[in-house]
Amino acid sequence: MKGEGPTGDIAVDEAYDGLGATFALFWEAYQRNSIDDAGLPLDATVHYDQDYDNAFWDGTQMVFGDGDGELFNRFTIALDVIGHELTHGVTEKEAGLAYFNQSGALNESISDVFGSLVKQKLLGQTADQADWLIGAGLLTSAVKGVALRSMKEPGTAYDDPVLGKDPQPGHMDDFVRTNQDNGGVHINSGIPNRAFYLAATTIGGNAWDRAGRIWYNALLDPNTRANTDFAGFARVTIDVAGRLHGTDSAETTAVAEAWTTVGVI
Repeated sequence: MKGEGPTGDIAVDEAYDGLGATFALFWEAYQRNSIDDAGLPLDATVHYDQDYDNAFWDGTQMVFGDGDGELFNRFTIALDVIGHELTHGVTEKEAGLAYFNQSGALNESISDVFGSLVKQKLLGQTADQADWLIGAGLLTSAVKGVALRSMKEPGTAYDDPVLGKDPQPGHMDDFVRTNQDNGGVHINSGIPNRAFYLAATTIGGNAWDRAGRIWYNALLDPNTRANTDFAGFARVTIDVAGRLHGTDSAETTAVAEAWTTVGVI
């Protein structure tokens, strides 16, 4: 419960802290009052199922599995994964990005962006200090890998005999066309992920400040709709950067150059 001390159940305590850190990012950085911007209580269920290798937002609460102990550790261990899943609730409330093809990959990417920012803010890291990994600590020592995804270098998070090689591209030249994974939503998200990483590190400072605010306002922008693709979102972020900082500002240039570098515009 709110305000109480640790329970002694590490998954409960990690979930509680992760929910709090996510609320803190959105409130302190963007003045957003919880996922729905109306004070929605953040609830969670832990120890879900048996050896469950996932965590998810079910529309009303977070649900965490404990992992199988062979490939995956408990899913409360990764703060950015908690932030990632809760951000799906923000996206659902705002742009409602359809969960397939490019709009779905953009949906996944926005969750990675703010999941990473939750971790960076809690740790007090600048963009240059952050590891830009999603799910560091989730993979057991038996897996040849460091995380689920890398925003800095998509495609390098793992290369394992059982899990295979990280399939994420970092450029539109390598965009994966597939009927699986809702059209590759967890694969092609590497492209907009790298665009944010490039923009944030070029702008510098704390990524949740200027770069994060641009992405947050772009998510709320009426021109970001359910079917918005990478190029459409790129245009919105450039427009938002121009409104916030000026069309000829270093921030706007950094955002435009980031999307150009990954081949979106």
